[in-house]
Amino acid sequence: MDFIVKLAEGFINLFQTGADTFIDWMTTIVPLVLMLLIAMNTLIQLIGEKRINIIAQKSSKNPLLRYLVLPFLGSFMLANPMVHSLGRFMPEKYKPSYFASAAQFAHTSNGLFPHINPAELFIFLGIANGVQQLGLPMTDLAVRYLLVGLVMNFIGGWVTDFTTSYVEKQQKVKLSTKVKLEG
Repeated sequence: MDFIVKLAEGFINLFQTGADTFIDWMTTIVPLVLMLLIAMNTLIQLIGEKRINIIAQKSSKNPLLRYLVLPFLGSFMLANPMVHSLGRFMPEKYKPSYFASAAQFAHTSNGLFPHINPAELFIFLGIANGVQQLGLPMTDLAVRYLLVGLVMNFIGGWVTDFTTSYVEKQQKVKLSTKVKLEG
């Protein structure tokens, strides 16, 4: 009988934990993402969506800009998950690769820029704790983590380009390399 009571309590606690997490998100990350979305859309309106699309079109032609510079700037300014919203300005063919680079950068930048993805900071801090116990400086680790991350994120984006091309051929579809200009 005690087993059934504990099972029922555990079942309810699962949902209580989910509800607590939901309320926590509603008072922390949801307002932050909403404010970032408003700021980004305001900036887009001020600059003009047509101009943003032209910049994206020009940037998408250069893999270094596409998978190194844009994910870095987007992550630094907008943080995770808002960095992914910049992908809407990329041509269809490059959206998967941009997403791959931006998603990876959200993890590899935590040592120097913890604001980008604070939910993942525990990974870096776990590694840093071991490095610190060896008597080594954490700053060196953070810089190396960032630099290796930038290189690997670029490679990840580029490899995703090849994967996307393979799937295009396999599925007999052709994704656009042009940004669709609105208005």
